[in-house]
Amino acid sequence: MFKSVLVANRGEIACRVFRTARRMGLRTIAVYSEADAQAPHVREADEAVLIGPAPARESYLDAAKVLAAAKQTGAEAIHPGYGFLSENADFAEAVAAAGIVWIGPKPASIRAMGLKDAAKKLMIEAGVPVTPGYQGEDQSDETLTAEAARIGYPVLIKAVAGGGGKGMKRVDRPEDFADGLASARREGQSSFGDPRVLIESYITRPRHIEVQVFGDQHGTVVHLHERDCSLQRRHQKVIEEAPAPGMDAATRKAVTDAAVRAARAVNYEGAGTIEFIADASDGLKADRIWFMEMNTRLQVEHPVTEAVTGVDLVEWQFRVAAGEPIPLKQADIPLNGWAMEARLYAEDPANGFLPSIGKLDHFRMPEDARIDTGVEQGGEVSQFYDPMIAKLIVHEDTREAAAEALADACASVEVWPVRTNAGFLVRCLEHPRFVEGDVDTGFIAAEETELADRPDEERDIAAVTLFAQHHYEPGHLIGNDFGPWDATTGASGFRLNGEPRSRWVVSVDGRSVEKNAISAQTNNSTWLVGEGESIRAAQYLYGEWGHGSVFVGEREFGQNRIGEDLVLFDAGTAVLVTRPRYGASASGPASDGSLRAPMPGKIVATPAKPGDTVTKGQPIVVLEAMKMEHALVAPFDGMVGEITVAVGDQVIDGAVLATVKPEGKE
Repeated sequence: MFKSVLVANRGEIACRVFRTARRMGLRTIAVYSEADAQAPHVREADEAVLIGPAPARESYLDAAKVLAAAKQTGAEAIHPGYGFLSENADFAEAVAAAGIVWIGPKPASIRAMGLKDAAKKLMIEAGVPVTPGYQGEDQSDETLTAEAARIGYPVLIKAVAGGGGKGMKRVDRPEDFADGLASARREGQSSFGDPRVLIESYITRPRHIEVQVFGDQHGTVVHLHERDCSLQRRHQKVIEEAPAPGMDAATRKAVTDAAVRAARAVNYEGAGTIEFIADASDGLKADRIWFMEMNTRLQVEHPVTEAVTGVDLVEWQFRVAAGEPIPLKQADIPLNGWAMEARLYAEDPANGFLPSIGKLDHFRMPEDARIDTGVEQGGEVSQFYDPMIAKLIVHEDTREAAAEALADACASVEVWPVRTNAGFLVRCLEHPRFVEGDVDTGFIAAEETELADRPDEERDIAAVTLFAQHHYEPGHLIGNDFGPWDATTGASGFRLNGEPRSRWVVSVDGRSVEKNAISAQTNNSTWLVGEGESIRAAQYLYGEWGHGSVFVGEREFGQNRIGEDLVLFDAGTAVLVTRPRYGASASGPASDGSLRAPMPGKIVATPAKPGDTVTKGQPIVVLEAMKMEHALVAPFDGMVGEITVAVGDQVIDGAVLATVKPEGKE
C-alpha cells in the first residue's frame, strides 16, 4: 500500500477521501486555488499546495500544476475525486508515467467510456441494450436535424463528453432544435472542450437507474447493487436512494448483469457507475431498461451504496489501486435497509433556482444524519465552482422511514445569508407521489406548483413574534432602538409600566405583513398575535445566544439573530424578517424591462439583437456561472432596446445586460 495520497479536487469530495485516508494511516495532501485558501479541505490535509487562481481552468483543471504539486510533496498516489480531471485519460497516463499510483481505471477504459457515442457502440457489441438514437460522426446541422426528425420528438441532445447534466438539452419541437443544439454545443465546449453531440429518443416517463461496479487488477468485476437517481431538476440529481423502489429480483439481476458485462467489456478497474434509463410507464421491467453511459469514477451519490452495503468505497479504491483483490466476493456483498441522499445546493428556489453565492454567516447542519461537506460557517460559496455545498445521507430499515428521516434532516438545515434548496428538498420528500415511490425524472417539473414554497398564517405569526420580541426586549434590540411611538412599528395602546401592545408592520422576505401583537407574559416569552377571532399564542424561546425557537401551536420555527438580520427558519427555508422599506420602488425585469445579471459570470451568447421583436420568455442574453448556463429572457412581449454586453464579457452581480421595451412603446 502506498503511504501518501494527493486529492486532485476540492470541497466535500476532498474531505471525504481524506477521512478514509486518515483512518488507513495515509499522509494526506491537498491542492487548492486562491479562492480556496481558507477552505476546510486545505486545513484538514497534512500538507497543501497552492496551484493557481480561482478559475478551475487555471488551477484544478491544470494537470501540469497538479502533477508538479504531487512531485513537490512526494505524493505516492493521486485520487481525482469526481469532476475536474477525474475522467481525463491523458492526466491518468501522465500520473502513471510520473511513477505515481493512479486511483482510478486504466486510461484505455476512460477513453472507451468517455465519449457517449463510442461507448454506446461498444455496449451494442457487448450485448448491452442501449437507448435508440444517433451517435454518428457526421456533426453537421443538417444531419443532426434530420436524425432528430427520424428518431421523433421529443429528443435529447447530449454532449458526447458530457456529464452532470451539462451539455444536455431536451427538445420537444422541430423549431426549437437549432437553439437546443447551439446551447448543448456551447456547454460541451465550455465544460469538456468538445462540442460534439449525440441524439437520443426522449423517454416520456424515464427513471434513472445506475449500478455501482468495481473491478480489480486480477480480472474480477462485481456490482454493489443499484441506485435510483430519478429525482432530478434540469438533469441535475437532487435526491438519490438505494435500492431502487419497485425493483424486483428478476429486474435487478438483469440490470446488474448488464452492468457487469459493460464493465468487463472495457477491462474495468476501480470504482465506476453504469447508468441506465428505464421506461417507467408500466413499472420497472427488464426489457425496458437501456444503457445510457458510464461514469469512470466515484459518483457524488456513492454514500447511499456505502450505507446499504457497509462498504467504504474509497478504501476499496485505495486497495484495488495498490494491486489488492476486491475484498468481497459477489455473493457476500449485502443489501441491507434503505438509504437516501439529498444534495444541498446554494441556490434560491424562490428566484428560479438561481445559484446563490457569498459568505456563510450561519451554517448549521443536523446531527442525526451523515453530512458530507466542504464548507463551514464563516466560509464562502464561490461563483467559480459547483453550487452543491453539502450532502445529507440517512440509512433506515425501510424506504418510508428513510424518507421521513431525510425530510427531518433537511428541515433542520439553517444557512444564511446564502440561500439553499433545503426547504424544497423537504417538500419533495414529503410529497405523496415521492412517498409512494411514484417518481421519474419529470417529477419535479410536473409537481412544480405543489413543491413551491407557500408562506402561511403560522409563518407570519412567527415572524411578527420574532420581530416584536427583538425590538421590545431590553438587550435584544437590533439596528435602531424603537420607542412606543415609533412610526415604523405603528405602535399603539402604550401604557406606562404596561405590557407592549402594538400594531406591527413587518417585512417577511420582502412581503409586508401587518398584525396586532401583545406580550402576554412579563418576561416577554409569550405573545398573542392576530386579528379578531384568529388570535394565536406564539411562544418565543432562547437556546444559546442569538439562537432559539418560536412555537405557533405545535409548529416550531428556528430563529436566529445573525449580525443585523433576524432570520426565521421554517423547515429548511430561511426567511428574513425586517422593517418594511417604505418608498422603495419595484425593480427588475418585470417592472422596467431591464435584464440584470443575477450573479457574476461570463456572457456566452446574445441570441437577440437591438430592435428585435421578442415574446415573453424568449432568451435575450445567456450567462455562464457556476458551471451552468442561465438564460435571461424577455419579461413580456416587446422589442429589444439595447444589449450592453458582448460574448466573452465578464459581468458583475446586478449589472444591466439588456433592456426590453413593452409592445407599443418606443
